[in-house]
Amino acid sequence: MSATPGATPISLEDTNDLLPKHIATRQDLNEWERANILKAREWALSPRVLRRWDPTDERYLRMLHQRMFGETWRWAGKFRVKDGQNIGCPFVEISQRIPQLIGSVRYWIGHTTYSIDEIAVRFHHRLVGQIHAFPNGNGRHARLLADVLAVKHGRPVFTWGPPGGDLVDESEVRRTYLEALRALDADDRNIQPLLAFARS
Repeated sequence: MSATPGATPISLEDTNDLLPKHIATRQDLNEWERANILKAREWALSPRVLRRWDPTDERYLRMLHQRMFGETWRWAGKFRVKDGQNIGCPFVEISQRIPQLIGSVRYWIGHTTYSIDEIAVRFHHRLVGQIHAFPNGNGRHARLLADVLAVKHGRPVFTWGPPGGDLVDESEVRRTYLEALRALDADDRNIQPLLAFARS
């Protein structure tokens, strides 16, 4: 299945890990995943789950990915075990980088280093752009995790672009999102485009 620019490609080998056998095209896969992600989103943002779970807990981070993709992929909720993608750290570093990131986010929250919006967006950026912990679904997972963190601390969910914008398929909105991620990776570490996009 061909990948959208900026998305993790899905190889023929990867399709062996697909649980639903009726998936034949990228569009089938996107529609199936969307339905599952909506259920996971409802679960994650429910008052009971928000009270019980800390989004900066590694168990929660994995569980959220499993809830989002557990009806689609055999490896849902499990960190990747190979390299080869053009983004993220070497897979052997994931088990060290996740606790480091969680420690940073907890420090930022505890010391009011940044606003909650900025903390959530920085959390999202490091997960998707620098670590890329899972074989697939990293952007969607990191965005939902940022939403959960924001809501847990009294802020509304992010819009992640204008209403009706599509971040999964190739679109102008997706291109703007990827440019904002790259701006934070640039030499001046400019977070403003990503912050503005997340609340646009």
